[in-house]
Amino acid sequence: MTATAPQIRIVIADDHEMLREGFHNMLKKQTDIKLVGEASDGKELVEITEEKKPDIVITDIKMPRMDGILATRAILKNNPEIGIIALTLYDEDHLIIDMLEAGAKGYLTKTASKSEVIDAIHAVYKQTTYYCRHTSARLMQLIARSKFNPHKKYTEPQFNEREKEIIRLICKEYTSKEIADAIGLSVRTVEGYREKIQDKMKVKNMVGIAIYALRKGIE
Repeated sequence: MTATAPQIRIVIADDHEMLREGFHNMLKKQTDIKLVGEASDGKELVEITEEKKPDIVITDIKMPRMDGILATRAILKNNPEIGIIALTLYDEDHLIIDMLEAGAKGYLTKTASKSEVIDAIHAVYKQTTYYCRHTSARLMQLIARSKFNPHKKYTEPQFNEREKEIIRLICKEYTSKEIADAIGLSVRTVEGYREKIQDKMKVKNMVGIAIYALRKGIE
């Protein structure tokens, strides 16, 4: 008999009830994810997180009584194993940096698709950093220059020349098809390299590769 995989336990925090309800509807059909609590402000979030001990917290940054940045610090002080994902608007770059530096492992825009929300939850649950797919070039630069360092616990990975070539093209916003055409490989082979690079960097997508490369000076 096959053992049932553990459910990822989630707490959602946002001062807008409709957004929380949207997340509830989004997640209720996911057999491996369970919403165990909701909060409408930062203080309530800290309290319910202490009570429920979730695996993942998804929280708005701007909230009454206590914002997401202070709540993140408070949560991680006593529960450093909890993965925190920030919810943000498109024009909140400086707040995203503050959230990451406070200890969040990733961020999503409030307009993120269901598939991206699920990807982010799974990534952060596996201790992988998650950057929103629509991250701007400016925000990539800000993250690369920030104090946020999700790789400090990992042995520094090594990349061969082919991998570095692909990383450089990803930083130039080439698609897998464009990379394949540029260096004479199949798209499938390029995708294989990309997945290997992501695994080495402990990131989830091409945005993560670009931010890592900017931080480490792979140009």
